[in-house]
Amino acid sequence: MPRSKEIVSPTTPHVEGDDDIGEIRSIVGFHIRLAHGAVYRHFTETFNDLELTQKQVSVLWLIGDNPGIAQTDLARRMRMDRATTMAIINRLQARGFVVRGASLTDRRKQTLNLSDAGHAQLARAKEAIRAHERWLKSRFTDREVQTLIEMLTRIHD
Repeated sequence: MPRSKEIVSPTTPHVEGDDDIGEIRSIVGFHIRLAHGAVYRHFTETFNDLELTQKQVSVLWLIGDNPGIAQTDLARRMRMDRATTMAIINRLQARGFVVRGASLTDRRKQTLNLSDAGHAQLARAKEAIRAHERWLKSRFTDREVQTLIEMLTRIHD
């Protein structure tokens, strides 16, 4: 059954004949890039009022699920370098969402926790994620979603 296409903030308008892309149609990376662009645009629109990036939402979520997580462990789980992780934490801390603390077991590590404002922002972010996921998953059956996740995981793991 054909699905209706939803166009979200296209970078360029659809023009008659622009579907003729020749051999590039068989390039997997090309389709991943287009899919990433569509997902990113929808995410950005969905999160516009929250003023959070995808990485910031992921960081809030991981801290919320793992209170007291060390900044180094967060970086490892997010597969980000220490400098990027620190910059994100600094921004979230400046907005009052994250609180740094000293580890009780290892003085070299800083622990991360959500403030009350961070918990409230994470709750709003999770609601926006649910709306974003409904939009994305509406294009697939439940089985296709499971298969898609399995296939994408093979690429990034």
